[in-house]
Amino acid sequence: MTGEKNRRGSREIHKEAEEKMADQFRSPLIRYLREHDFRISSGETTIVLAAQFGFCYGVDRAVEYAFAARQRFPDRRLWITGEIIHNPRVNHRLKEMGIRFLPPRGDCLEDRFRVLHKEDVVLIPAFGADADEMAYLLDNGFELVDTTCGSVLNVWKRVRQYAREGFTSIIHGKHDHEETAATCSQVLSASRDGKYLVLRDLDEAVALAEMIESRYFSRFHSRFAGVTSGSFQPDRDLSRIGLANQTTMLESESRRIQEILREAMTQRHGSKSLADHFRAFDTICSATEDRQRAVMEMIAEGVDRVIVIGGFNSSNTGHLVEIAGRTCPAYHIESVECILDRERIRAKPLGQEPRVLCGWLPDGPQVVGVTGGASTPDSVVGRVIERIMEIRGMEVPAPHAPPATPAP
Repeated sequence: MTGEKNRRGSREIHKEAEEKMADQFRSPLIRYLREHDFRISSGETTIVLAAQFGFCYGVDRAVEYAFAARQRFPDRRLWITGEIIHNPRVNHRLKEMGIRFLPPRGDCLEDRFRVLHKEDVVLIPAFGADADEMAYLLDNGFELVDTTCGSVLNVWKRVRQYAREGFTSIIHGKHDHEETAATCSQVLSASRDGKYLVLRDLDEAVALAEMIESRYFSRFHSRFAGVTSGSFQPDRDLSRIGLANQTTMLESESRRIQEILREAMTQRHGSKSLADHFRAFDTICSATEDRQRAVMEMIAEGVDRVIVIGGFNSSNTGHLVEIAGRTCPAYHIESVECILDRERIRAKPLGQEPRVLCGWLPDGPQVVGVTGGASTPDSVVGRVIERIMEIRGMEVPAPHAPPATPAP
């Protein structure tokens, strides 16, 4: 490596990366809200920020590593295998820094990496990467910057163990999500005979449980087409199962799926033999749990509507919308640009495509809850809150205003 920057230590490079991230992603307004019990009121409007929101540790680490890689390798081409996190603003910033995105994978693995030169550096996103792709990159000597989240690595460890011990991995997740796809690949890399089945939701878990209990699998392949490992034989491969999940799924749903399948396996094999046929391990990310619980607590305190900020393709953000929408109107937006005016907002209803909705912020007294998915920077959340305050005629506080003195 050449150049002054490459002669500096890793600690100095990461410190500079942290400072650059802070400059780009921090928000004085968010700092103010943290110092003032996560709420601000004026006139008929109160804005409440969830106590846990935005960048989690894994996301923060992944983005920091990307910034640090750009500084460490200023004269080399940097590539990333996919979106580092599901936030369009952050991914756009990486492109501005000169980090290139590899083309989508086709039928031939080598075709995807044909653009790479030997001296190039490849970043692995927080979601991880397919085991075959990782093996290819390592075998061909490419320098890797692996930002895979520790919680994801924990899931991989669990499903590899299942595969080696002859258990089929039942993965609660979205089959087309990068993290779940990578987890499935870990099953196959751990054992030539590794098996997996991906369950998207509670309805699929109930259907599977009924098949396990009855041992009647005539509809299995039509119901679960495209979400299993190859040559899947349900009567054989569902005799011993181990549960795991995509780390960003709805916590309560993952726990319920575990209960349903445990009961089904108990009915099929008996309680005395259950340990030989059923295993479960909670692999929901703690940050995901914290953000979901914070939304529940915010709603329990009383809000009229909730704005949830995050990429439209963000799984954990979508589940925050799902939780909030059970109690009050919830609007999933990507950024402040989605707030068109006081009447119209471009939002993504749960399970639908984004569209413009009207009447999102009525006149009169309003308590507006706000949260952000685990891939949403403070700066994006702060701009959204500022926009709501502007619409409601509220004054944005000074950046370093001291906490208010409690009333006597």
